[in-house]
Formats: sequence, structure tokens, C-alpha cells
Amino acid sequence: MRQDDTACAPLEVAEFSSPLFTNRAITPSFFAFLTTWQLDPVSLATIVVAGGLYGIGIANLRRRGIAWPVWRSVAFYLLGLGSFAVVNLGFLGVYSSELRWAFTTRIALLLFAVPGLISLGSPVALARIVLSGTSLKVTEAVLRSWPVRLVGNAVFAPVFALAAFSLFLTPIAGSLRGSTVAGNIITVAVPLIGLLMVLPIIEHTTQRSSFFITVEFLLVFVELVLDAIPGIILRLNNHILDGLGTVAGSVPSWFPSPYHDQHLSGDLLWFIAEIADIPILILMFVRWSKIDRSEAKSLDDLSDEEMEALTQEHLRSRPR
Repeated sequence: MRQDDTACAPLEVAEFSSPLFTNRAITPSFFAFLTTWQLDPVSLATIVVAGGLYGIGIANLRRRGIAWPVWRSVAFYLLGLGSFAVVNLGFLGVYSSELRWAFTTRIALLLFAVPGLISLGSPVALARIVLSGTSLKVTEAVLRSWPVRLVGNAVFAPVFALAAFSLFLTPIAGSLRGSTVAGNIITVAVPLIGLLMVLPIIEHTTQRSSFFITVEFLLVFVELVLDAIPGIILRLNNHILDGLGTVAGSVPSWFPSPYHDQHLSGDLLWFIAEIADIPILILMFVRWSKIDRSEAKSLDDLSDEEMEALTQEHLRSRPR
């Protein structure tokens, strides 16, 4: 557990000769990073609820004689919930309110890395097998609802990521960083939004044509550029953008100045945002290949008469 309890003081002076810009160590030791932990009730409750529901689903399948892949369970608990616990209960969660780079890195990982690792456990596929009757109909209705389809659209991801990361360039980030309520909301809401963005790609919860996926594929390349903008601005800017200055009270010897803290925040945000898009590109390419093969097979199975009728229908539907 961290011994000191500090808070950020408002920024009053931003001169290069100020202690705000003192060039001292900016990273903790590896030992400090590994041994810094906290007990966060919201994070623990989220882990217990999510892990309990997943475990109940697996137990239900066993009673019905259905085997659920062990590697998916390991991925869900160890990689998914495990990464969620490390991000929120470990160093990043402990220093999230004092360090810009801990705050931005925590949010970026909760939005990109944690949802991707959780989705390896296929929670939606498990729910579809376990649920039946009204519960299954409600689940399918939610997955087909326009809010879920909107968030799962590849157009939404770059726009949302750009908007969310752009907040780091404003005093809003300073307010969020110092608010316990905002921290609790971020703990639950950010990975949930990340799941809604990644699950349609990984678990095929929505039907897409090969053309639509091609468009999504191109938009992900646009996202590679857009996601980098906030990180680059944080890295290159010579002013403290969130309006907070030095941390009040005693701090560890490795604690960075606000200037270096902001630069490190930009470096990590830029790196995570770019790296997170690589597996999405791979998954979308695999998905496009499968759907393209399926569409090609469906056309090959058509008779000459059916193909002719389809061609004529396509020609009649073209604008004149």
C-alpha cells in the first residue's frame, strides 16, 4: 500500500525556471511498481459480479453436460479480470489522482486492453448458450438495439476515442483526476464502453457484409491517426494543460515534475492507442476473409437462372 496521501494543488505559475519543470526522475522503481496496491471497493465489486456470473454460466453448462473450453475460462479470469484488477488495484489505480501518466494510462488500458482480454472468454457466446426463453430474447434484443449497434460500429470507435482522449488536453482532466466519484464511474463505464466496441468484432454479435467490413477496415486506419493526436499534443506542449500544478505534501523521490508528468502521459497514451489498433486490424481482416468466402460460396451455389435473376434485379436497382 502507498504510505503518502497527496493531492494536486492548482497551477499558478508555468515558468521553465519553476519547480514545475525540474528535470528529476520520472518513473518509479520496478519494485515500487509491483508492490503498490490498494483496496478499491468498486473494482472489487465489479470483479466479484462479473466473475460470479461467468462462473454460474459455466456451472450451468456442466449440469447440462456441455463442455466449455478451459482456455476461454482462463482467458476471462486470468487475462480479463486479472488485467482489470492490476489496472485499478495496482500502481496505476493508486496514483491515478496524482500522476497524469497513471491517469491517462489507466483509462487507455481500461478502454482498449482490458475489454479485448475479457472478450477472449467469449462472455456473449456463453450467455447465448446458457440463456433460454425470455432471457435469451431480451439479450438478443439488446445486442440488436441501435445503441449497441452504434457503439459497435467502427465509425464510433475513432470518434469516441478522439473525444475521450481530447479531454486530457483540458482542465476537465484535472477535475476528473481529483474526483472520487468520477474515478468510480470511470472504473465501470470505460471498460463497459470498450466491451461494446470490441465484442461485435470478436464475437460476431452483428451481421456485416464484406463491403461494410471493408469500409470499417479503412476507418480503423483513420483511427490510427486520430488516436495519436491527443498523445502528440500532450508530448509536445510546453504548458500544463489540465490546470494542476505540483502535488501538495511529501512525495516519493522518483515523483516527476508536472511538465515531465505531462510528457510521459502523452508518450504512453500515444503508444497504447497505436498498439491497441493492431489486433483489431487483424481480427477485422480475419472476419472479412470468412464473410467474403461465405458470400462467394453462396453465389457459387446459385443456378444459372438464379444468377441471371439476381443480375437483372441488381441492374434494375441501379440509379439511372
